[in-house]
Amino acid sequence: MNIAASTTKSGASITALAVLFSCIGAAGIGCDSSSSSTGSGGATGAGGTGGAGGATSTDIVDTAVAAGSFTALAAALTAADLVATLKGPGPFTVFAPTDAAFAKLPAGTVDTLLKPENKAMLQAILKYHVVAGKVLAADVVKLTKATTVEGHDVTITVSGATVKVNDATVTATDILASNGVIHVIDTVLLPK
Repeated sequence: MNIAASTTKSGASITALAVLFSCIGAAGIGCDSSSSSTGSGGATGAGGTGGAGGATSTDIVDTAVAAGSFTALAAALTAADLVATLKGPGPFTVFAPTDAAFAKLPAGTVDTLLKPENKAMLQAILKYHVVAGKVLAADVVKLTKATTVEGHDVTITVSGATVKVNDATVTATDILASNGVIHVIDTVLLPK
C-alpha cells in the first residue's frame, strides 16, 4: 500500500504549515487543547470528531488551516497549486510538517520555494509528504517504508513510542479529515 526567520510573508506561511502538521505524533499523542480536540480513537484536528473511528466533514486542507499551526504549509500548497488536489476525494495520508519544521530550513529557503519559477520543486517536496490512501497510526507503525505520491519512498522506523518518517519524528497522529488523515512531523521531508 502506498502511503505521502524569514520575511513576514514566508513567516506567516511557515506558521500555517506548522499548524497543519503539529498535531500528529506517535502512539496517539495529540495536539494541545488550542489546536485540536481528542476523540475516543486518538487526536483530531480542529473541526474533527475523533480518532480512528471518528468522522469529519472537513477536508485535509481546511483541517490544517483550522489548526492554526500550518500557515507555511497552507501557503506552500497554494503556491504549488495543490490545494484543489488535497481538497479532492482522496483518500490521502499527509505527513504534515509544522511551522517550526519549516523554520528549521536554512534561511531564505521558504521564500525561494514560494517563487513561481520554483513551483515544480515545491510541488515535488509537498507531494513527498503525501501517501495515497488513508493510513492510520496503527498501520503506519507496521510499515518500514511507504511510497509517496511524488514517487519516492519514505522510510518508517519505530523505536519504543517514537515513530520516524525518514529523519522526522511524528509528534501527533490520526487527525481525521473527510478525505484522509494527517500525521504531524517535526521536520520537512526532502526527496532525495
